[in-house]
Amino acid sequence: MKPAHVAHLPRVEASAWRHLTFISDLHLQASQQATFQLWRQAMQSLQTDALFILGDLFEVWVGDDILDAPEGDFERQCCAVLCEMAERCPVYWMVGNRDFLWGANAARQSGMQTLQDPCVVETMQGRWLLSHGDALCIADTAYQEFRQQVRASQWQSDFLSKPLSQRLQIARDLRAQSEALKQTQTAWVDVDNAAALDSLQKYGASVLIHGHTHQPAIHTLSDYHQRYVLSDWDASATPARAEWLTWQMGQGFSRQDIVSA
Repeated sequence: MKPAHVAHLPRVEASAWRHLTFISDLHLQASQQATFQLWRQAMQSLQTDALFILGDLFEVWVGDDILDAPEGDFERQCCAVLCEMAERCPVYWMVGNRDFLWGANAARQSGMQTLQDPCVVETMQGRWLLSHGDALCIADTAYQEFRQQVRASQWQSDFLSKPLSQRLQIARDLRAQSEALKQTQTAWVDVDNAAALDSLQKYGASVLIHGHTHQPAIHTLSDYHQRYVLSDWDASATPARAEWLTWQMGQGFSRQDIVSA
């Protein structure tokens, strides 16, 4: 149910499209070739009217200049896959908490169209809200403070001014710290359902689609509002994880397991 007055957001006009695909949290990196190869094969075979990538496509993105550096062969391979996909259908991209330094040059080289977080999509079935999801994990106060710091333009300018080798080392150190923290965490922080419902009502949307939490599920927030959570991808895990969420006119939402497809 859409209120009489809703807040404005950039939107994607998708009301003429009959098939949409959503993915997030692939965390692509050179050391995880199994996931990269699975993703590349999936992109080559995907038939859809539009693809939406909702953050953390890459495990880390230290700046667009990686694409011009000897160290950036893997990133260039990924952009080539994206370019090929973008020639067949629109590919929309939203940064996540791992690849938020993705810039305009990388967007041009990949052929993707950048989305604001959050943004709305106008579909045949109504208005949907898209987000990476991390901003809605409000109970994780330590992360929210970190997020506010690294999303500030001055912090990003200072970081990007460092030599590429130094940025890559910083990224490795931060990843090691993150992995160590995971081993000590006893509580998992989810998206706050009240905050999610508030956002849906604020923007007049009925469905929220997001990633970040790596906990694929469907949450009913009210009689008129739902929250769809995307899966992460890890082809080396046991069992392997890789799926996308699709919506097709007349059939609604469904999940496809890419590993067994």
